[in-house]
Amino acid sequence: MSKRDVLFTPLTECEELVFAVDNVGAIGEKEQDAVLVSYETVAYYSLRVAMMEVLSVGAMPTCVVVANFNDTNAWEQYEKALHRICGELHLTTIQLVGSSETNFSLLQSAASFTVVGVVKKRSKRIGKTPMGAKLAVVGYPLVGEDVLLRQEEMISLQQFYTLLHHENVYEIVPVGSKGIQHEIDLLHTLNGWEQQLYSASLSLEQSAGPATCVLISYEEPYEQQLKSLFHHIFYPLKQEKA
Repeated sequence: MSKRDVLFTPLTECEELVFAVDNVGAIGEKEQDAVLVSYETVAYYSLRVAMMEVLSVGAMPTCVVVANFNDTNAWEQYEKALHRICGELHLTTIQLVGSSETNFSLLQSAASFTVVGVVKKRSKRIGKTPMGAKLAVVGYPLVGEDVLLRQEEMISLQQFYTLLHHENVYEIVPVGSKGIQHEIDLLHTLNGWEQQLYSASLSLEQSAGPATCVLISYEEPYEQQLKSLFHHIFYPLKQEKA
């Protein structure tokens, strides 16, 4: 069966550990990188993906594990990025641990970020969408340099936090490189629905890079309220007739 981009493993009778991972390559401070940005920026956007994945299933992040293939000086920038993310999501400071490749130097930047969290089994936010619920996308699918150039079109972590605490939103699914349609199909599968065709005023196939948008399910009477909260980055999905 299709699964979300998180791993659950038993911790206690009532709780599970949750793991989410995001990798980034050829983006950073090395001369041969495809996109040249600071390692703080790299860590911010990569960490936000894994952090959103953990939070969206109802878990609370506890620590971050980093596989670093860049200069060891990048660690300070990773810590700054994590501190910024925790502030935007109203989280207490999370510890960061990991390892660096110091024997050999890579020609391009590379790093991997794993967020570990804990979720109460009764609070898992998967398969919680009832039949008849509406679907929408918040944010626009962006990748590469567009993430830096069109930030006003992507969902911010502050807006993601608002969604997390909106009582009329059933599920939140961060969209990754496989695009919105992939996440729609997955949401249907995990809720036991038949697959449906949807249309929207944005591409359902385009990569959303570092989770620049999310798919949500919600109660139809609250659509106008959600539109007023997210304005130009709120895209309702229209169900097509078979």
